[in-house]
Amino acid sequence: MGQQASVPRPGTDLQVIGAGLSRTGTASFTAALEILLDAPVYHGGTQTTMGPPIEIQSWNTILRTWLAGNKPQTLQLLRARTAGYGAITDAPASQFVPELLELYPNAKVIVTVRDRDSWVQSMQQISSLAKLWFLGAVLLPLPGMRHFVTYIDLLQRQWDRIYNNSRDNAWIYDRHLEWLKEVVPADQLVFFSVKDGWEPLCRALGKEVPKDIPFPRINDSKAIDRVAAYHIKRGLVRWAVVFAVMGLVGAWWVYGR
Repeated sequence: MGQQASVPRPGTDLQVIGAGLSRTGTASFTAALEILLDAPVYHGGTQTTMGPPIEIQSWNTILRTWLAGNKPQTLQLLRARTAGYGAITDAPASQFVPELLELYPNAKVIVTVRDRDSWVQSMQQISSLAKLWFLGAVLLPLPGMRHFVTYIDLLQRQWDRIYNNSRDNAWIYDRHLEWLKEVVPADQLVFFSVKDGWEPLCRALGKEVPKDIPFPRINDSKAIDRVAAYHIKRGLVRWAVVFAVMGLVGAWWVYGR
């Protein structure tokens, strides 16, 4: 999260479905996969906030289609959004695991995990940012991010369906892991902590441990803070320009005619 958005490479096969919840080391995991797979990796948080407007707009369409129960259209849209990537990680992919497995039946499903209590505490940061009363207004001048509040609302509606309308993040964390065990064949499912570094991840993927390359360590919390500050600043600057232009037009109308 907070890195550059990835660009798809035509002809690349999706080999890994990252099914870990956000804030479980998904940014570090993504960077590690890019090294091991030598392919672009789709990190949901980065693509929707740092990519072109079509990214978040497409996910809003996918989420609406899923919520409407239109599975064929959902699969078609997911295939188009994931084409050209070697892996996909982070939300919203972590809630589309059954559909992604249907599209990519040979993919390995790797679930990033962390201490549940620390995850619950970490998620409070995202919740606080998403609930800022002025967020929608501030982001309105930004072509892609103006859809962010709608995106969060649609994600919440999907979570309500999957996690039985629970607002207990500790329960959601446990339920997510149980749900994955229900929908993913055991021989395709791997649980992984980024704290463990290269060895278990390389073993799961049948890859050699990279020589002289340290395992990526990206702080999800700091990255989210940077992205939030970046977009809020952009929005405020855009509004300042709008009001400045309005002021000039108003002054001309009053004094220049």
